[in-house]
Amino acid sequence: MSIRHVTAVPRRSATGRVAEVYAQSTADFGQAAFMMLSPAPEVHAAAWAVLRESELAGLAPRTDKEVVAVAVSQANRCRFCIDAHSILIHALGEHRLAEDLLHDRTPADDHHAALVTWAKATRTLDRARLTPAPFRAELAAEYLGTALATHFVNRMFSALTDEQLLPGNLQRAQPVRRLGAMAYTRTVHRELARGAALPLLADVPLAPSPAWAGDTPMATAFAALRGAAGAGAAFLSERSRPLLRAAVAEPAATGSLPRGPWLTQRLTRFPEADRPAAGLALLAALAPHDVTEVEVTAWRGTTGATDADLVRLLAFGAMTAVDRIEEALTSPTTPAR
Repeated sequence: MSIRHVTAVPRRSATGRVAEVYAQSTADFGQAAFMMLSPAPEVHAAAWAVLRESELAGLAPRTDKEVVAVAVSQANRCRFCIDAHSILIHALGEHRLAEDLLHDRTPADDHHAALVTWAKATRTLDRARLTPAPFRAELAAEYLGTALATHFVNRMFSALTDEQLLPGNLQRAQPVRRLGAMAYTRTVHRELARGAALPLLADVPLAPSPAWAGDTPMATAFAALRGAAGAGAAFLSERSRPLLRAAVAEPAATGSLPRGPWLTQRLTRFPEADRPAAGLALLAALAPHDVTEVEVTAWRGTTGATDADLVRLLAFGAMTAVDRIEEALTSPTTPAR
């Protein structure tokens, strides 16, 4: 994987919160997580905490949550995340399931198939298209947390990396996938203590906790991610922030957007001085694959923005999309059973 637009903090020289995230994610996930976010340590730590406390720890089956992560990644076309989570399903011993998901085939197991249908539909903001959640209400924080964390992470990976899990996309070869999974076999079967990521969030600004997370560690982790990403709002004027939310909430925003024209058309609504930042935030929310050096350079040239600033702005755009998805998912019309 090559990181674009920013320079990650190297593992060997990492200190403080970044070093702690690298250490915990290596132990619990099998690799240092989200290095492309490391220039903004508070975003880095919050993204890791949301992933850990929803997908890796808890009571819901790890295989189920990996199914959700792959299906959401399929909906968002995040190649890196599709490959990575498919390998983790191989590591769990579910080889046929992993290959079915990787190749976008319906799983043989009805429960897994229902999870795929639900998870893919979470990309839409149209509540009428969302299927009933195929999990018990007491496990909703883990499933919803996994889906929402994946939506955020997909966008950040697509914006800031080339999405190649291995050089030359070697993971596309099945023997390589099976062999790579062996490195994670012990990690994926560990039972992790809930809440262990929360100490990494000291001094991260907290937004209000989401009601769907209840009193689980996800409540604090998600509040921290929303608070950390919210710092990116500072790069837009107060006038432009609701314009961004409105543009992301449009029904057409969930479809396949034509490269270029949709962005130009939406940017005409923003004050001219805000358009470079608004363009990056909109791309992060709706078409993160289309973030190029052109947009990044245009914004940096007008502001002198740092790598940390870019991570925060993209995180704000990504979280704006996640907020709209969360609203649709937690509507009373789509209850957990």
